[in-house]
Amino acid sequence: MSAPLGERLREIRKRRGLSQRELSEQSGVSLSLVRKLEQGERNDTRLETARQLAKALKVPTTRLVAEHAEEAADSGTADRWEAVHAALAASPGPSPESGGLDEPPTYGGVREALEAVVPLFSHDRFDELTTALPPLLRDAEVLAETDPRGRPLRARLLELTGWLMTQTRQFDVAELALERALDDATDRVQSASTVSVQCWLLLRRGRLAEARELAVRWADEVEPRMSRATPAELSAWGWLLLRMSAAAIRDNRPGEAEDALRLAHSAAVALGRECTPEKDFLRTFGPVTVALKRTENAMVAGAPDKVLTLASRIPTDSLKPTSNNRNRHLLDVADAQTQLRRYAEAVDTFKKIRDGSPQWLPNQRYARDILGRIVSRRRTLTPDMRELAGLVRLPV
Repeated sequence: MSAPLGERLREIRKRRGLSQRELSEQSGVSLSLVRKLEQGERNDTRLETARQLAKALKVPTTRLVAEHAEEAADSGTADRWEAVHAALAASPGPSPESGGLDEPPTYGGVREALEAVVPLFSHDRFDELTTALPPLLRDAEVLAETDPRGRPLRARLLELTGWLMTQTRQFDVAELALERALDDATDRVQSASTVSVQCWLLLRRGRLAEARELAVRWADEVEPRMSRATPAELSAWGWLLLRMSAAAIRDNRPGEAEDALRLAHSAAVALGRECTPEKDFLRTFGPVTVALKRTENAMVAGAPDKVLTLASRIPTDSLKPTSNNRNRHLLDVADAQTQLRRYAEAVDTFKKIRDGSPQWLPNQRYARDILGRIVSRRRTLTPDMRELAGLVRLPV
């Protein structure tokens, strides 16, 4: 993978006996972009574009691009979460503001505080988390060093923090939090839950091969005996299979992606319904979750008609507006509607997301890309379009 993207693209295209124009027609990528990539005028491209080229060339996406990360958070986002970064890096001890007069944290107190803060994570209430999370991280750190019962509490809090940092594209901080969470995990199921979030982080960083290999290894490790599996075990295994499928479809391995989805569906059928083990929203899993991910795969594969057909069968109105399921799914729906030039419907879909999770939407590069396409194709913008463009910080 040391050769530039353009060289790899040109070499594989020639081996396939295709001209640049034929590759453009078969992939849907503009001829001008194919030429610029091969001539070295462009040294990088979007993962979506690389997957389209790889599909036409019948190779994995990772044959063209070894890594293609989403845009990391800007300095303003990093500054907003600086207190969380500092709390993660701090040594156990009293907070600087206390002057050393704090009472030591207790197991019961930290456990209750963690339970109270979980809804802030699940409902994407970022403003409140910037204040509530730093002292809780410090208390969990102290407790885990003084009371063995504090370790699983710290593990769960670090996993949630890693998920939050991934959500807000603070990838290096997310990696630190998740590594520490995995080190603190006290059982296989808790470890698998953390690994699932690590796989998601790798996907967002464009490290498809690593995400796929990690998910495969851990899915093999925790595969349960279906006849006596607990809901927690089925959820852990199912989510790893979904991560495996997500990595495979992005790496242009549709057969492998479908096989993983089929196994995940078997775990969902064994559960029989959507289940949230140990009241942990990150582990919510069941038939609807699998259906959401099947729709996501269809969008990645560039099948907007299929996306809307699948989405019409999913009872999203019964789902809570969390980023872990409904919101991400609705972005796929909005993308499909936009690709099919159903712009008014796409805007209505965006309004549903905005109404349910106004703090989540501005952090989504995917949302910005979709709205950017809507704005570029419209001669005039409606008030709703202008408001949404401002909300996701679409460049003027």
